[in-house]
Amino acid sequence: MSEHLIVLGAHDGKGTASRAGRVVLVGSGPGDPDLLTVKAARLIGAADVVLHDRLVPQGILNLASGDAVVIETGKKGFGPSFAQGRINALMVAHALAGADVVRLKSGDPGIFGRLDEEIEALDAAGIAWEVVPGVTSASASAAAIGQSLTKRGRNSSFRILTGHDIDGFAEHDWRALAKPGATAAVYMGVRAATFLRGRMLMHGTRADLPVTIVENASREDQKIVSATLADFPESLKRAGITGPAVLLFGLAPRAAIAAVSDIHTEDLREAL
Repeated sequence: MSEHLIVLGAHDGKGTASRAGRVVLVGSGPGDPDLLTVKAARLIGAADVVLHDRLVPQGILNLASGDAVVIETGKKGFGPSFAQGRINALMVAHALAGADVVRLKSGDPGIFGRLDEEIEALDAAGIAWEVVPGVTSASASAAAIGQSLTKRGRNSSFRILTGHDIDGFAEHDWRALAKPGATAAVYMGVRAATFLRGRMLMHGTRADLPVTIVENASREDQKIVSATLADFPESLKRAGITGPAVLLFGLAPRAAIAAVSDIHTEDLREAL
């Protein structure tokens, strides 16, 4: 608790203990600051405290007031992470001290963002909260390859999946994914690539299904890798994908460039 008290002292006089603060859980979008919503930008600029994910870029953090307390609450897959309990405690402690807190999350806070856990902690402490959605990486990834996530006559539904859950590699309705025209975006799927391929082939998905990997969607270092279900784990390794990536199943980059295994954003724009 001493850590929290030290941090709270940094904004004494901004929040007032006579009134309870509040927490706004804000989606920062996929990374490009221009994709941040107007409401999100306004809330960040007015916040006393900003608790942000590791992947939120500096261009967005720069919107915070010079008087704001800005704290990284980083989580890194298979690496050192800021425990969820500590994040919850920081939100509660700052809000109870009267601060207006922005909990700034990558993408959309309601998609694999542990939103419910944080809301439950705020409810338990009697703290007011609001959710502000953001552009999710699946949307940014589809835009990067010039494709739509749904298309009349092709698919009437679209799935957002995770490659991992609390039990390890995540199981899904693999037969549904094997249906003609099915499309899906897999988050946190790079390490699960071989598992995903095996499960999908086992349940009847065709080996030549287009699979497109978009790393750092919408950012300056965005990378696009085009492959098929048969070879996408190997394509990932050859391309050296190490950052956050979305795997788009059933979608290939537009303009007949699916045979290219490693397409940088500049090359893709020229092809389009």
